[in-house]
Amino acid sequence: MNTKMVQILWGCFLLWNLYISSAQTIYPGIKARATQRALDYGVQAGMEVIEQMVKQRNIPDLKGSESLEFLKVEYVNYNFSNIKIHAFSFPNTSLTFVPGVGIKALTNHGSVNLSTNWDVKSPLFQDTGAADLFLSGVYFTGILILAQNDFGHPTLELQDCYAQVSHAHVSFSGELSVLYNSFAEPMEKPILKKFNEMLCPIITGEVEALNANLSMLEVLTKIDNYTILDYSLISSPEITENYIDLDLKGTFYPLEDLTDPPFSPVPFVLPERSDSMLYIGISEYFFKSASFAYFTSGAFNVTLSTKEISSHLVRNSQGIGNVLSRIAEISILSQPFMVRIMATEPPVISLLPGNFTLDIPASIMILMETENSTIETIVSMDFVASTSVGLVILGQRLICSLSLNRFRLSLPESNRSNIEVLRFENILSSILHFGILPLANAKLQQGFPLPNPHKISFVDSDVEVLEHFILISTDLKYETSLKHQPSFHGWEGLNLISGQWKEKSAP
Repeated sequence: MNTKMVQILWGCFLLWNLYISSAQTIYPGIKARATQRALDYGVQAGMEVIEQMVKQRNIPDLKGSESLEFLKVEYVNYNFSNIKIHAFSFPNTSLTFVPGVGIKALTNHGSVNLSTNWDVKSPLFQDTGAADLFLSGVYFTGILILAQNDFGHPTLELQDCYAQVSHAHVSFSGELSVLYNSFAEPMEKPILKKFNEMLCPIITGEVEALNANLSMLEVLTKIDNYTILDYSLISSPEITENYIDLDLKGTFYPLEDLTDPPFSPVPFVLPERSDSMLYIGISEYFFKSASFAYFTSGAFNVTLSTKEISSHLVRNSQGIGNVLSRIAEISILSQPFMVRIMATEPPVISLLPGNFTLDIPASIMILMETENSTIETIVSMDFVASTSVGLVILGQRLICSLSLNRFRLSLPESNRSNIEVLRFENILSSILHFGILPLANAKLQQGFPLPNPHKISFVDSDVEVLEHFILISTDLKYETSLKHQPSFHGWEGLNLISGQWKEKSAP
């Protein structure tokens, strides 16, 4: 085989591999980006949360034995038990992104106030009492590694942990406190050593407990009786110097069928911004999958009676008068009737800068119950309703609302000049505008849940429609009294601090 033929075959092989690789690439329906501002706020809010939690936890007992040569005591066995944290201060704490690696946590010049019970035993005496313990010069650094498991859950791991306490001071209380405080200093050094051995195992254990909770999160969220939404991670987080990006599947499914829709997401890129704590990009694919899932589930098929339509008409005489007078023109007002609307195809989604439209192809029938209780079809026609979609963030949900732009019956152009057709088109347009859309908007008020942890609310939010995706820019606020349901079911059960610290050997 000559050299030229080998080069051609090698080129074909490379092109084929490139094609296969691109065909297997999975793109997200939702992108979430947390900026450095989010980390800075996380330090502030996190300290408040941790302070509340650690006060409820027990630290492992500190046991040891020391000789007191200046008292000519061969040994003193001591045990500090029921150790409780009452206050702590970490004034120099930071979280920063380490590109391609994780998030670095750093604190120094920290201090901790603890209380404890104690008992001592020696050949000469034994006693029990209480004491205060003050730790200062607390230093900690470590890197939090965020990844994704096989089920699309986030995972968390602590690497390169290093923790050290520089000083420990014990102050005994009670009748013989002066005596005990005189030999407190020799005991402070072994206490300091014990704490330094315990810190990284304790912190690592807490991260492992949090990771165990993350692995139990339900990433499939039931939206209503028609659909569920998949929020699973499709890849490990991408970390740069200024932000972390999370790629979520963002796909709607009919309630009983997790088959992917017959179309795929396309890539989109979030703009380079850093003014907000969190940016959420929701792609056109997200809304298309919702449209397809609701269509497949039959959610767009509705039959309404005269009374039901009237209850959703805009409450003004002009709106009601327009609808009823036009219906009277086709002589069915004198008898009860029903309107049945069925989508003939999934509504068509279009996202362009500043413009979110939803085109609904459907059929409409006006039905009337005859004297012998049978249902008679008065009119049946296909139509396309073009609507604009308004967007707003309320709480932790994206709320959509529809307004009618155009209504057009699907008829040949030769028939469109027929005055009866035009009259009926106006009647149906009024029914949609004043009756059906208010009903649809009432349903849409429940909104779509946005991915956010428990007790974190969105503040100062803004929504923009860009090309093929919408962009939500928002700051965050931690609220201890917030009672909303988290988007990731199970966030509310996360134990940031495990119930009981267990002493582990130093790594």
